[in-house]
Amino acid sequence: MSGPRHACFDPAVAARLGRLNLLARRAVDGMVTGLHRSGRRGFSVEFSEHRQYTPGDDLRHLDWIAYARSDRHYIKQYEQETNLHAHLLLDLSASMDYGYGGHPTKLRYAACLAAQLAYLMVRQADQVGLIGFDRDVRFHLPPASTAAHLDRLFTHLDALSPGADTALADVLDDAAARIAGRGLIVILSDLYDDPDRVLRAMERLRRRRHQVILIHVLDRAELDLPHTRDTTFVDRETGRALQVDPEALRETYVRQVEAFIGRYRRECGSRRMDYVLAPTDTPYDRMLMDYLARRRHAKR
Repeated sequence: MSGPRHACFDPAVAARLGRLNLLARRAVDGMVTGLHRSGRRGFSVEFSEHRQYTPGDDLRHLDWIAYARSDRHYIKQYEQETNLHAHLLLDLSASMDYGYGGHPTKLRYAACLAAQLAYLMVRQADQVGLIGFDRDVRFHLPPASTAAHLDRLFTHLDALSPGADTALADVLDDAAARIAGRGLIVILSDLYDDPDRVLRAMERLRRRRHQVILIHVLDRAELDLPHTRDTTFVDRETGRALQVDPEALRETYVRQVEAFIGRYRRECGSRRMDYVLAPTDTPYDRMLMDYLARRRHAKR
């Protein structure tokens, strides 16, 4: 992708993902099996736009006139009656503004994941939008699949700042009302809200025939509680402070966190929704490649 560099989008990561381009295409298609006949635009209807050639594209659809003018390879895209519409729902609440031990904050990590997912989808000519939220929807960028749209989406991700407390269940209901038709909804959040309400809201999305992927973004310190001395923890959303002895608390804490994660994993599985744990010490490309590989394996 040409144009200005964006803090949320790492071309080196995109290049590594690009080496799995065909895998990514099959796996992203697999996310939306049954939504439409094809995860990519067809080549038998009205001409729409160009995109840069990617290894694995059908050479019959190279635009040789564009090549003669620019010395670059472009693929002609044609509109199809049905296209994938994906929405990335990104948690901007204050609790996401946490990072420990030199790792990125959860918000930064989630934004970079969103950028890479958007890149993959647009590369295969699917339409992707972005919704940022805390207790309310803070912005909504409707889906599109052009390079200019992808640049706008990256610009939004670059400019993110943490907001207020979380009302994830209410936001999911709001988002469902904003999104026409059915499509793919990817939620990126630390899920610090009432699980009962969140899971019910996710089920309402499923009843609207959306495919739902839940990416649970947590800092490694939130999983392991690595602190060794008395520590004062401050809730970033309420301001409440609590001083604890981590050594005495760790075993119980880890058990409760595992139960919290386990419940979401089980409930999502039973509702035919994907659950993905994304610790912020795992490189973005490794996390995505592992997930896409699992999708391909499950589809088989």
